[in-house]
Amino acid sequence: MPSESSYWILTVPVQAESSTEQMYIDIEKRLAQDSAATSDDIAPLPLPALKTGTLESLITLSEDFARTDALFTSITTRISDTVSMLVDGDEAALAENLQVNGEPVDKYLFNWRWNSGKYRQDRSLPDLIQLLTREMQTIDHAIKQRLNSYNSAKSTLQQLERRHTGNLSVRAISDVVKRDDVVPSSDFLETLLVAVPRNNVSDWNASYERLASMVVPRSAHEIARDDEFALFSVVVFKKVHDEFVQKAREHKYVIRDFTWDEGIQEREQGELQDARSLEKELWHELLQFSSTNFDEAYEALQHFKVIRAFVESVLRFGLPAEYFGLIIRPNARRLKALVGSLAGHYSGLSEYMSRRDKNGESATHQDTPGEYANLLEQEVFPFVLTEQLRL
Repeated sequence: MPSESSYWILTVPVQAESSTEQMYIDIEKRLAQDSAATSDDIAPLPLPALKTGTLESLITLSEDFARTDALFTSITTRISDTVSMLVDGDEAALAENLQVNGEPVDKYLFNWRWNSGKYRQDRSLPDLIQLLTREMQTIDHAIKQRLNSYNSAKSTLQQLERRHTGNLSVRAISDVVKRDDVVPSSDFLETLLVAVPRNNVSDWNASYERLASMVVPRSAHEIARDDEFALFSVVVFKKVHDEFVQKAREHKYVIRDFTWDEGIQEREQGELQDARSLEKELWHELLQFSSTNFDEAYEALQHFKVIRAFVESVLRFGLPAEYFGLIIRPNARRLKALVGSLAGHYSGLSEYMSRRDKNGESATHQDTPGEYANLLEQEVFPFVLTEQLRL
């Protein structure tokens, strides 16, 4: 069963007694009668006159279709996911940035035409596939580079911001420590900064002088306080530094490494601001780049899907390569009705194929190697159906 979350590209041969216009009218009427789809959910998909080449070349192409399809779809999906991440899932922003040829994907597909200026129809199918593959790989490489640069800048900013968040036991303290909180440089004395849990402040005040043998009496001074910790400065002799630190940790006090620097706060703020500016700049660049390349990638993906539908139609129905195409947006609640209606409407194709083979009009099945012939025999539907990415 084809997926309800994708678009469907359906192809069938154009029969002599009909036209593509009439075929569309007929299928539109049938789907409406069966309550399987509305006219808003389907549209004709004009298939270009591509060069078929030899049967062997078509079979060779078809063998790589699944792998190439998966690659193209994953690249396009990754770009879409990048845009979604950048706009934090905002639906309006997504709609604005995930467009093809300046219009929503739905509208693009329902008015689709082969871009002959970009993908010349007189080129061989292998050449077209190669051109599309190079284009998609170039897009993928460029997106990955931009995304890595942005993620690096974002990670740096998050690290800097973390230094300015949290409680006094972990955050940067250059903005709360003043010059007077630290004793001048001395050969014997030093100031230690200690984050004390608020519940333990009374114990600290009563016992800090005894944490080591040479602590300057009454030197503890509260600098700042938050919901969890109080930050104290205390003066000790350098020779008991390690002893004091060890005892403080045993009491669950946090020694904060800090060296007074006149310009440290200004430098830290400047560093944070620079990181924010860079992250914002790269965010804008990546969003614009992703939006542009989604356009390119989805267009390339759609042209590949049409080539795949064309090749599989030739292998299925034979020559002449004149096919009717239909783009369908399935409704999950009408999925079974849709499949049944399509299968019923095109049930005559089995008889059509049998008649062609008997008349010798197509040697596709007889000449097809056993492996591919078996695959054709396993086909569930009387038509060729190719699924397209639906966002």
